[in-house]
Amino acid sequence: MIANPAATIYPAVSLVRLLALSPAATMRAVTKRQERDSRLMASLARSLGVTPPAAGLRQLAEQTRTPLHRLHGLVSFFPHLQAQPDDAIAVCSDLSCRLAEPHLLETLQAAGKAARPCSCLGHCERPAALAMGGRIYTGVTTRGAADELTRAPTVVSPPGGECHRLDPYDGAAPYSQLRRLATSNDAEAVLRQLHASGLRGCGGAGFSTARKWAVVREQPAEEKFVVCNADESEPGTFKDRFLLERYPHLVIEGLVLAALVVGARKALVFLRHEYEAARVALTAALAAAQQLGAVGEAMFQSRHAVEVTICVSPGGYICGEESALLEVLEGRRAEPRNRPPFPASHGLWGQPTLINNVETLAWVPAIVAHGGDWFAASGLNGSAGLKVVALSGQVNRPGVYEIALGLRARDFIEQYGGGVRDGRRLKAFAPGGASAGFLPAALSNVPLAFEPLAAAGSMLGAGAVIVLAQGTCMVDAALTQLRFFRNESCGKCAPCRLGTQQLVDIVAAWTDGKAAPNDRALVTEVAAAMQATSICGLGQAAPNALLSVLAHFPEEVEAHLHGRCPEGVCP
Repeated sequence: MIANPAATIYPAVSLVRLLALSPAATMRAVTKRQERDSRLMASLARSLGVTPPAAGLRQLAEQTRTPLHRLHGLVSFFPHLQAQPDDAIAVCSDLSCRLAEPHLLETLQAAGKAARPCSCLGHCERPAALAMGGRIYTGVTTRGAADELTRAPTVVSPPGGECHRLDPYDGAAPYSQLRRLATSNDAEAVLRQLHASGLRGCGGAGFSTARKWAVVREQPAEEKFVVCNADESEPGTFKDRFLLERYPHLVIEGLVLAALVVGARKALVFLRHEYEAARVALTAALAAAQQLGAVGEAMFQSRHAVEVTICVSPGGYICGEESALLEVLEGRRAEPRNRPPFPASHGLWGQPTLINNVETLAWVPAIVAHGGDWFAASGLNGSAGLKVVALSGQVNRPGVYEIALGLRARDFIEQYGGGVRDGRRLKAFAPGGASAGFLPAALSNVPLAFEPLAAAGSMLGAGAVIVLAQGTCMVDAALTQLRFFRNESCGKCAPCRLGTQQLVDIVAAWTDGKAAPNDRALVTEVAAAMQATSICGLGQAAPNALLSVLAHFPEEVEAHLHGRCPEGVCP
């Protein structure tokens, strides 16, 4: 985890050694260790520029008195810390880019380029995307790949879209809701509005925001933390990038409002490392907030103080899992923790920690300004609330859109996305990113909301709709999603580590015409084991795409089991 120059980073602490100390002595000991190791991960990233890198690691180990094996463990785990040649090309191999340019990687390799597949780069609205020399290229086509790489990429602007109800200020000076809370100290009023709104976590789990805040607020602790999880990395998700680039002041205000309500003095934004434009926008907004007195000491001339730090992820989808995120902030590999206890009571450094997604925090100022009833009444078809949704895949107008929860999926694709691209018919859609699996066109009248999608056997997830047109091979699409989870598994637990690889091997054999007689039963058995015993949501959700294809497209699966791809996609 790499921080901005003024950041405070909180590396690992052995709480076992502190058990015999008083609470005050414990906090002093924790602070001393934090200060000593505060720049470890940032120093680690810089050391990789030394030639050879091993010399830099040895030097850093001596300077920081950190065991060399620990540094090697971190470098080997995080993609962003692994050195690559300057001419190495990382080609996104996930669904939106594969739907747009399925042969881009092979084309570059055939041209003699040092190209390799990589996981989603977070630019699904402009496929295909690739990274080279620390820069991201979007809209790359197989035909124009060589030309695209001979010139510098254009500045990547936020995805198209507009949020009309998200920003309560409409161009006026922000932070008035934060000023009101800082001077009134009426945190209970904020909690009442959140409860009335019915706002649920927008990062995937959908847990009640008011309830989560109340639990952390009730914890008896001298120090608490608030973390904004801005590490969206699932294929199809890019709405948080849009919000961070277009509305960073709302994210900051929601974050600091949360800190005041739960009683935290330190707040952190854990940002995906590919989101450089978002980092720039967020840094500028944070500087402006400091000048206004909205963050820092004596906020708005009150007794409140909240320090906000931007921390950049060292890479990997698993870093977005909330307990793995905490492990990274403490200077360790991103391996999820066993729960309970949960972060609300035992989070960062063992202290109560509130973790919310970017969109969740961005909605808070509007809810406090207009009232929870206003937000709850904004839904459709019996659902409550508003949602920011990313739309990608084979659709005419991909982008980020603010919708009323309960809007039917077909209406969203037609009215906001302009329908399926090239005049083709809708075949399937993923309503909530890679974790949600696929629903067929016959179910496209399902409302985009938590309960209706759960009843349909799917989920809203982070709010990422991926459109698949007729002509798409659903077995190939499932294999693409499976490979993502296989590649991004941290490997800590056997069900996920072994299960994802076994499912990839089975389905890859189907696409090669090499199915085995007992494959269906084996898939069901492996998927059930993963869902029941994986430590975190990655392993639990990894089989969903395949299971949904088995449920909704059985004839297509059966054809593959007999060596035939109905869409002519698989060899």
